[in-house]
Amino acid sequence: MKRRHISNITVTVIVALGALLFLLPTVLTIANSFMTSSEISANYGAMYSNMTDSEKTYISGDVNLKFIPDKVTLDQYRSVLITNSDYLVKFWNSVWLTVPITVFQLLVAILTSYGFSRYPSKVKGIIFFAYIILMIMPYQVTLVPNYLVAKRFDLLNKRSAIILPAIFSPFSIFLLTKVMRRVPASYVEAAKLDGAGELQILTRIYMPLCKNAIISIGMLVFIDYWNMVEQPLILMTSDEAKALHPLSVFLSQINTSDVGLAFAVGVVYMIPTVLMFLYGEDCLVDGIAYSGGIKG
Repeated sequence: MKRRHISNITVTVIVALGALLFLLPTVLTIANSFMTSSEISANYGAMYSNMTDSEKTYISGDVNLKFIPDKVTLDQYRSVLITNSDYLVKFWNSVWLTVPITVFQLLVAILTSYGFSRYPSKVKGIIFFAYIILMIMPYQVTLVPNYLVAKRFDLLNKRSAIILPAIFSPFSIFLLTKVMRRVPASYVEAAKLDGAGELQILTRIYMPLCKNAIISIGMLVFIDYWNMVEQPLILMTSDEAKALHPLSVFLSQINTSDVGLAFAVGVVYMIPTVLMFLYGEDCLVDGIAYSGGIKG
């Protein structure tokens, strides 16, 4: 009994240390966003001193990482939210790209997964296997075909060049199909006896039973595309299209000019995903557990 108690304490300490290390960058970003410009320059100015543009990814000299500001100020947030509108424009660019992708990808996934789960066949099995192959391929592999297709249909430098391919991503279809296949057939048979049609079976049986999985998949899709960088850089290259770049791309440009401002923008950038996680944590855990086979 004593050995088990010591073992539990050891595991708890290790997990706590791992969680602390994981949270340190976030805590550092939030704390430094309240520092004055002079304090930030004193602590991080060495990052870009005596460097050419091609060398700015390296650090020259020592950098002082501080978690407690000497003087708290809101100047960085005032610049981000009030003085300079560029950052808010980029923030809303991220919203206008990510929200349609999430909503329509879920819609396509629900309809497609319902077809795979309700009417299985050898042909659909082959198609589903093809979806799995596409899912395990890194996005960089499919980026060139997406570019060629977008160019062929005159979609380059438009939001649709990013949104349309993302809507048909196999990731959500794969996960949601696994979940829908676990819906008991007896529920469907009972609904048929009551005269329910396909739309009613989908909306009143499948979707309620798969609600947590749908929410968790939506959260994962939103976070994935909220952090996208490659797609805008490759598919939106004109000067007019660069004005439509999301904040994820703009963050790298801020880092090369104003470290203090980058901290504040980084905090603003984290708010939607953090709020989403806090609101839907239970659904996320339950949905992943269900699709992974822990429940069912």
